[in-house]
Amino acid sequence: MPRPRILVTCWRRPLPTYLGERTILDTLDPAYAARVFDAGGLPLVVSRPDGDALDDVLALADGLLLTGGGDVDPASYGAELENADEPDRPADEWELALIAAARERGLPTLGICRGAQLLAVAHGGRLGQRVSLADGHRELGGLAPEEILADRHEVTVRPGSRVQRALGAGAVAVNTIHHHEIADAGELEVTATAPGGVIEAVEPRTGWACVGVQWHPEKMHEPSQLGLFAQLVSAACARSGVPA
Repeated sequence: MPRPRILVTCWRRPLPTYLGERTILDTLDPAYAARVFDAGGLPLVVSRPDGDALDDVLALADGLLLTGGGDVDPASYGAELENADEPDRPADEWELALIAAARERGLPTLGICRGAQLLAVAHGGRLGQRVSLADGHRELGGLAPEEILADRHEVTVRPGSRVQRALGAGAVAVNTIHHHEIADAGELEVTATAPGGVIEAVEPRTGWACVGVQWHPEKMHEPSQLGLFAQLVSAACARSGVPA
């Protein structure tokens, strides 16, 4: 059976190569595409085009996965820069345009980390430029990679929400791998929080099949986390007419 096509955004950033210490590359953790494929979708990794190709890109898509990456430029939500690492305003503009078009088309969407933050910004919200360190969130500086990946904190999920249906649970333990956080969800509904009220998941109050989560489910091996990708692929199937 054909797989629904899921557009997957990537992170443009400077990295050292033989061509220089700051070679501009589009990068992506392969776990994102692997989780989409495991859920039954066909991941299509999309680079940010130089010209106006939004309609052409979305014509390929049955669903959209907004991945993690660099800090959102505070100017994107009307704030002064306080604590943002190498913000990329053109990247923000491209992904905000993707969100607006996906919302208009009813394109099923999953936002992860930066992707969830951009969903909030696209709906009139704002971000906090420092992570709340209480209630299970820890400063990542100085931690070994395996510690960061293994660390978990509890999240309470709103009953009946899309994220609750995807996870199949009212409470889950998730990772913390983010530099900013959602301070105000704007028009979106907050559907999961950490103790102390830190926003962990958001979704529209409309029928648009869209969820944003602050954590990184693609880096977790807990079976419940695969439900987020399965929900995206299932909604993409329903929209495109591809049998699930």
